[in-house]
Amino acid sequence: MKLSTQILWAFTLVILLSIADSYTNYNMSKKVQLNSQFLSKSEAIIRNSNKTHRAILEMQSAVRGYFLTNDTTFLDEYYQGIKTVPKFFQEQQILVGKNNTQRSILDSISVLHNQWLAYTSKLIQARNQNTKSYEVLFETGLKKHYGKNINDNITQKFKRFDKIEYKTRKHHSTMLLHSLEKTRIFSLIFLSLTIFVGFCSIIYIVIMITNRINSMVQVADTISKGKFTVIEDYRNDELSALAASLNIMSRRLEKNIHELENKNEELNKFAYVVSHDLKAPLRGIYNVITWIEEDFSQEVSPNLKNYLDIIPKRTQRMEALINGLLDYARINRKTPSEQVNINTLVADITQLIVPRTFILTIDQLPELYTERLKLEQLFSNLISNAVKYAKPENARIEIRCKKVGSFYEFSIKDNGIGIDQEYHQKIFEIFQTLREKNEVESTGVGLAIVKKIIDEQGENIYVQSKLGEGTEFTFTWRNNK
Repeated sequence: MKLSTQILWAFTLVILLSIADSYTNYNMSKKVQLNSQFLSKSEAIIRNSNKTHRAILEMQSAVRGYFLTNDTTFLDEYYQGIKTVPKFFQEQQILVGKNNTQRSILDSISVLHNQWLAYTSKLIQARNQNTKSYEVLFETGLKKHYGKNINDNITQKFKRFDKIEYKTRKHHSTMLLHSLEKTRIFSLIFLSLTIFVGFCSIIYIVIMITNRINSMVQVADTISKGKFTVIEDYRNDELSALAASLNIMSRRLEKNIHELENKNEELNKFAYVVSHDLKAPLRGIYNVITWIEEDFSQEVSPNLKNYLDIIPKRTQRMEALINGLLDYARINRKTPSEQVNINTLVADITQLIVPRTFILTIDQLPELYTERLKLEQLFSNLISNAVKYAKPENARIEIRCKKVGSFYEFSIKDNGIGIDQEYHQKIFEIFQTLREKNEVESTGVGLAIVKKIIDEQGENIYVQSKLGEGTEFTFTWRNNK
């Protein structure tokens, strides 16, 4: 599966969880809203019920006061109630709705109240007219508690109405709290799932990409070290193309390097054979000149003798160049690493190369696990170079070392003739020399050998010098152990 598809799936899952969370919260909020609306409506129903019941009780009290005192002012509340109570009933009917128990109770209260109004209106009318009908109504109704029974019945029904409302209200209050709790729990669950899935997706994708990139970096690093490995990648995504390209590059490099090594080996063999074979005619020429000088010394003219003296010098220089070429060809030969005491190595080299008249200063040098031959060639050529270009008087050579990070930095400094700035890079080219071409010591191969060794080992070398002020060569070398 491609990385883009995996990332898309991860984001899709997070989005789906967010949608599910939003949908759940929406449904829960609707329930909360409905319960809240019901509680608000219930509050209005209870308030209106109390108001209606209180108005009916006030009407009843007004009628009793009138009959007890015969004071018509008591009837003001009664007549006021006749106007307001129907409105209260109408409001309550709207709040309660239809086809439910409370509506039936409310309708029965309304019927009882109308019965009471009809009864009390007859009593009041008869009382005002002082007719015999009042006495009849008094005996048949008032004395037998007809109105009181109606009022008690109304009170009971109001209590039942309020009890049902309070019970329903309590249920909805519980439902409201339950909805709020569920909303909180579901929100917490979905939020946790969203964070968990998002976090896990990010970690998975980051770790997967990082591991695969690290594996590719490791392969690239091994390739840079000459080990041409490949990546086993069975995923079909964007990084697979990079892995495939890296594998192709590794195989091609392996093939090309192998071919180059073969060609290089052939060239080294060719150079070695040619150089070795060239020595034979040079020795022959040198021998012939020697024989001529020995056998015909009396017959040779002075001019011819000068020419004959030049030929051995040139053949010796030619032999020195061939020997340098042989040394240069041998550099590619790999030798096993071993524990090398650099103090002993340098001491042996200086004892053979550096004249006793030189002032020689050597620091305490480390022990390294490395190729002895390569390091010996380095020091031998650099010290030899310092000796060749030394001043005739007070010649001085300093060999120092310091540890810099994971490698050592060696320096060979002399107080010789120095090197002009324009030749600092040119001196590392083969057969380039600052001495005259006819001088035996100067073949122009030594520093070329040094540079080739340094490049093959992946190290660095640089020169600091001014004309007439001496030269300092500094190179780095790692401990293979």
